[in-house]
Amino acid sequence: MQSTSRFRFMKSQHVADITALHATMNDFQYDRHAHEEYALGVTLAGRQDFFSSGEFHRSPPGSVITLHPDEVHDGHAGGNAALDYIMLYIHPAEFDPLLANAADVQCLKNTRLAPTLMKDISLRNEILTFSRMIKEQKASRIEHEYALYRIAAHLIKRLGSFAPNNAVSRTDSLLQLAKDYIHENAKCDITLDDISQAANLSKYHFLRLFRTQYGITPHQYVLNCRINAARHHLEKGESVMEAALSCGFADISHFNRRFKRIYGMTPRQYQAHTTI
Repeated sequence: MQSTSRFRFMKSQHVADITALHATMNDFQYDRHAHEEYALGVTLAGRQDFFSSGEFHRSPPGSVITLHPDEVHDGHAGGNAALDYIMLYIHPAEFDPLLANAADVQCLKNTRLAPTLMKDISLRNEILTFSRMIKEQKASRIEHEYALYRIAAHLIKRLGSFAPNNAVSRTDSLLQLAKDYIHENAKCDITLDDISQAANLSKYHFLRLFRTQYGITPHQYVLNCRINAARHHLEKGESVMEAALSCGFADISHFNRRFKRIYGMTPRQYQAHTTI
């Protein structure tokens, strides 16, 4: 089967920290990774097979995918047909206030907005409409803002009676300490000992807990955080070398390989799509 893998990232010209991705692929598989943003997608054609929330999912055409910030996932085309899909990446700084407003609460901490995979025609159409606005770059700022609010309001409506989940297990709390430490120090040469001590756990017990909970190793998570940070440097117009060195990569070829396994293109290609 001839390669048809193509990735197009498009930034909203009106609303900060929102990116749309239109991807077509049949011979590419994402490494397990996590984004800082909410990721809301629609499978257009083919089938999208992916791991998320400790489960494997199969998304046929018309299905909606909902991934929360820092949710580990991967993805590839399932079956013989090429996969075609749209994904919106919305930073919590933009989305959380809209979600809280729609729910009439101050915050939505520890609340899951929707199933990872679902059939929802209205939400699917809202996502496609907003993606089209970003792609065509014709709609006004207020139209972008209203389209984003409609998505937030629809997700809150799906929750039904809103009840925030404030219960956090001890394991979740300790692993969150580890993740916080990684985010604060990802650019440094940190070790498994450093991270496990931040979580107040023995090294190998921590390693087992982390892999079981998130589906990736702490080392993979550190690299993921570095890639996410480097992406922001690229979007601001810094060179690939500057972005890599600023975010803890000493080997540019290693940076290029890791970046492509998450974004489907090299850092230089990504920058050509998204530079502010």
